[in-house]
Amino acid sequence: MGAGTRETTMRDGTIPDGTTPDDAVLDGTAPDEAVLDEAQLNEALLDEALLDGVAVTADEVARLHARLVARAADDALLDVAYRTVDSPVGRLLLARTPAGVVRVAFAVQDHDAVLQDLADRVSPRVLEAPGALDDVARELDEYFAGTRRTFDVPVDLRLTSGFRRAVVEHLGDVAYGRTASYAQVAALAGSPRAVRAVGTACALNPVPLVVPCHRVVRSDGSPGRYAGGDDAKLALLALETGVGAAA
Repeated sequence: MGAGTRETTMRDGTIPDGTTPDDAVLDGTAPDEAVLDEAQLNEALLDEALLDGVAVTADEVARLHARLVARAADDALLDVAYRTVDSPVGRLLLARTPAGVVRVAFAVQDHDAVLQDLADRVSPRVLEAPGALDDVARELDEYFAGTRRTFDVPVDLRLTSGFRRAVVEHLGDVAYGRTASYAQVAALAGSPRAVRAVGTACALNPVPLVVPCHRVVRSDGSPGRYAGGDDAKLALLALETGVGAAA
């Protein structure tokens, strides 16, 4: 929030018209670009505490954040919700829109950069809202535990288009525990000669794991590269092979 807002904030945490700083953001009286700016809202809480001469606890910040998430959801202001989860292939960033899972990113892809890309390409209204992705996190846990072979959560493929999207839409045709060559997937997508383009589409798949591009390998059977790293691809292939062999 701007300095003017801080200077007119009352000791009870309200602005002279009776609203609180975060109310002003959520009801549209603050600039649109500030609607879901967590840093500014946390700053508002700090301002209130300083005026009252008290220390701000982590629990108070968490309560403000929870209120923001709830208000944003109620007012249809939350365009992209995200959370991070730990996994056997490293920390994952999960993001969803009202349409479905829009992004799954590995730590090596730089989560901060991914969030900025979502703000640029989808909406600046991006907010950490773990509860909005509980179902995705649960299905990933089941997948890594070997009890889930396909994902049921809806996906939002707005971040890919054209032939790349066609490739992504066919990745689910490669069954759990199986692999297909880039050439085979090119044929599935309707362009048998577009082998390199398939490699690019897999590398830029916005929702890996949920839409499994790790099952696409080179014609000689070698794994090939992977957005999450070569070790991650090997681990995923080994997981599925092991589960399939034990079944």
